[in-house]
Amino acid sequence: MKELAISIANYIDDKKGEDVVVLDLVGKSSISDYFVIATGRSDRHATSLAKHVEDEVWEHYQLDVHHKEGHHNGDWVVLDYIDIIVHIFNGDKRDYYNLEKIWADAESVIYDAKQTEDAVDR
Repeated sequence: MKELAISIANYIDDKKGEDVVVLDLVGKSSISDYFVIATGRSDRHATSLAKHVEDEVWEHYQLDVHHKEGHHNGDWVVLDYIDIIVHIFNGDKRDYYNLEKIWADAESVIYDAKQTEDAVDR
């Protein structure tokens, strides 16, 4: 699942998502193993980023999103892949909810484009 979380972070980064963070929640949460958190420049950009993630995850991993919320208004879009939950905010909502502070005891996962290529090639 870590490889998928890293891939999702890179898919968001590829489309100019901002402040992308992967939080490792393994052993810290019963909700999910990983959160991927990012900011879109606008509500429309956040919605577009979420759609791109859905398309890429399906293409490379054949996984469909289990549940999604917020894709109609775009200020906070949530994609639930069970073990990974993707949160894409506009700037105001991200600052307001500050998930990184709530999950401050979670470790951030370092990622880069090379890790995504390796994960997809497996």
